[in-house]
Order: sequence, then C-alpha cells, then structure tokens
Amino acid sequence: MDRRIKFRHLEAFVGISRAGSLKQAAMQLNLTQPAISKTLRELEDFLGARLMARDRSGVALTPQGEVFLQFAQQSLAALQHGLTSLASLGTAAAGHVSIGALPSVAAKLLPAAVSHFRALAPGAVIQVEEGPHSHLVERLRSGALDLVVGRLGRPEAMTGLSFTQLYSEHVVVVVSPDHPLAGKGRLTDISAYTVLYPPPNAAIRPLVDRMMIAQGIAQFPDRIESASGAFGRAMTLGPIRAVWIISHGVVEADIAAGRLVPLAIETAITAGPVGIMARAEEDPSPTTRLFRHALIEAQNDGS
Repeated sequence: MDRRIKFRHLEAFVGISRAGSLKQAAMQLNLTQPAISKTLRELEDFLGARLMARDRSGVALTPQGEVFLQFAQQSLAALQHGLTSLASLGTAAAGHVSIGALPSVAAKLLPAAVSHFRALAPGAVIQVEEGPHSHLVERLRSGALDLVVGRLGRPEAMTGLSFTQLYSEHVVVVVSPDHPLAGKGRLTDISAYTVLYPPPNAAIRPLVDRMMIAQGIAQFPDRIESASGAFGRAMTLGPIRAVWIISHGVVEADIAAGRLVPLAIETAITAGPVGIMARAEEDPSPTTRLFRHALIEAQNDGS
C-alpha cells in the first residue's frame, strides 16, 4: 500500500461519492471546495488512476472509482469498528459475562483465559457454570449463558449456534498408579473392574460408544455413568479403584503430576474439536467479545 494515502484521502473520496458533488461533500466534511478537490487529486495521483469524472452537474465514478470505492468504504468501516471496540473496553471492564464450560475446558483452558480476561477487564464479573454439553447448550440458547466452551455437538444440537474451534481433544482411560491395569493396553481388561463411563448427555458419549463398538465390547457389568471430575477422582483414587474413561483435558494435570496413569489404549477414534459456541445471529456484548479474545489468546499461549 502507498504510504502516502491517508485517512483524509479515503474520507474525502467516499464523502464525494456519497454526496455526488464536491461542494456538498466539502460542506459535510467541514472543508473548503478547493481543499477537498486537492485531496481527491492527490489520491488519484497516488493511485495512478482517475477515480471521478467532474463536470458542472457534479461528479461520477469512473470504472476504476467504482472498484476502489468498495474497498475504501470497507477500510473506513473497519477503522470505525476498531474505534468503537476500543471505546467499549471501558464498558467491558465493568461488565458481566456468563461462561458455560465442559469439565475438560474448566480444568485446562478456562483458568488461563480468565487470567487474560482479568488483565483486560479487571472490574468485570465472571460467572462460570460447569455441566454436560446438552445442559450448557440449552442454557446458551435461552440467554442464560453468553458463551459455551466445549466439544462440537451433533449437527442437530448446533442449530442456530456458531462454533469457533480452539483445539482438538481425545479421550483417555486412566487408573491409579498402583492399579493392576497400570501400564497395560487392552480395553477388554477393564471389564473386571468398576468403570466410570460418560453419561448420555456428555459430548464424548457417542465417541466412546463408537470406540467400544469398534473393539467389540458390550456394556460393562459394573458401570457408573458420571461426568463429575471430583467424583471421578474419588472413585479412581479411593478404595474402589475404578477405571475412568474421560476427556484428556479433565485429567491432564493429574497425569502430569503422576496421580493418575493413562492406559496404553489407542483412543484416536475419540478425537474431536473443542471450541467456542455462541448464538449465531446475536451481536455479542463488549464483555463477551473480550472474553472470546481471552480464550483465543490463552489457547495460542498454550499451543
């Protein structure tokens, strides 16, 4: 882009095209007619193209001017949007945002996103609600939540919602470090133990079901369905020594610390996108837009 082209050149060109005359555009922009005419000539010289034909009846865009006008208008609109967004930061700093998060997101990405957000809007109130996918999506539809961060749902569940992917996540099968299955890699071995299985309303449930079907495994005889992280840790690390099938993000910190051990089971079939869900046709509040930005920044920092 020619660095000589300034905001005043674009503003004058768009103003003249809207007004249809140099005189009217000069009045609207609080300029003299010679000044706005000079600005237009400068722009044409910089571009090496005649943008407008002038005569006594006014001005008319040339073919080159027709093409350039749409981009000039877009540039001015983008700049105005940026200025408006910047001004809205003050509103966001004192605003309120309600976030729904699946357990894997609440344990992994959300703390870093909240840290980013609080640096941008220290006075804003953040409400975080954890729960199963179907519940959070319904809360989002009703307006009770501003955003939901979690797995991409089935097509019928995503009607009217937008989805922005942040990362991909898979399911793991974990046990306590002293469990007899620690270090083993056969999915059929876990049938002899209490198995914590995702409930029907969990986003990972159809993926885990598909993995079991692929392995030819029927329902486990001793099976408890739960998506609770606290319950899962208590059952896995307590005297029952359950086998836990759960999203990797929920137990990532436990695995890193050695509190839980993943079984050497291939679970690539359960991989799926995790991202930001919002109401598709709604213009988000400044606070919500700022939290979206914080989520993306947190993911970029961790990737």
